[in-house]
Amino acid sequence: VAATQDHVRRALMHEPRGHAGMYGAVVVRGGAAAEGAHLAALFLHCAGYSAMCGHAVMALGRFALDYGLVPASTRPETAVRLRCPCGPVTAFVPWDGHRSGNPVRFHSVPAFAAATDLAIDVPGHGKVVVDISYGGTFYAFLSAEQLGLDVCSSKTRDLVSAASAVTEAVKKQFKLHHPESEDLAFLYGTILTDGKDAFCEEPTTNICVFADEQVDRSPTGSGVTARIALQYHKGLIQLGQTRTFRSSTTGSLFTGKAVKATKFGNYNAVIVEVSGEAFYTGTATFTVEEEDPLKHGFFFK
Repeated sequence: VAATQDHVRRALMHEPRGHAGMYGAVVVRGGAAAEGAHLAALFLHCAGYSAMCGHAVMALGRFALDYGLVPASTRPETAVRLRCPCGPVTAFVPWDGHRSGNPVRFHSVPAFAAATDLAIDVPGHGKVVVDISYGGTFYAFLSAEQLGLDVCSSKTRDLVSAASAVTEAVKKQFKLHHPESEDLAFLYGTILTDGKDAFCEEPTTNICVFADEQVDRSPTGSGVTARIALQYHKGLIQLGQTRTFRSSTTGSLFTGKAVKATKFGNYNAVIVEVSGEAFYTGTATFTVEEEDPLKHGFFFK
């Protein structure tokens, strides 16, 4: 798709149909969604494609039920099996017989800590210590405090610049490995946290900066998956302990818990359950006129 159909992504994600923070999913049915899945999904953003998006999975789960893409919906909850670029993901969607509801929870691919306490030299910030964890895609994690910032009160622009600098530094100084596919062995972004990694009933706040300085509006489903795996690896939480994660951008909340220990290649991994809400905002019909010189979108940064 990236090689032959990328104009579709640009037309949908970039202006005038999208914006700098736009995110989307292409739903694929039929043979491409084989291997026991109800449908497949390809995730799009302003800079390209991603292997996993938890919040999109929640939205797709509701969409699949409400638009009849799952042949036999069951009450009070229906399992929607998705084939994502990272692998099989199952969403569990409330269903009252007529329409879907919230909260939606999902189980993703096995999540694992790839590296802990990694010293990275970040230009403009000096040496910082990061953890790298996988929750369908790889993220670097560190407290915003290490960068002289506060994830709850610092300007978003400053957080974005610092997180992006960390991402670029990690890419240059650490080689990632994925147990099944080297296509997935790339650092998707950096998540700055409030440093509250030990188990606590209170929410822990983070901001996810991914792709080309794009900011997640949610607590980040794949990021929560990766962060739970990291906390479990460090012995900071136990199986079944639920943590609440808050987005510093919108204040929205997800919960996450490790539900089962497993192996993923040589890694000790966990299956993580993430729960959150997704809401409809409307429907749209996009038009592309052949003679429009900007028909495939434009992007200001």
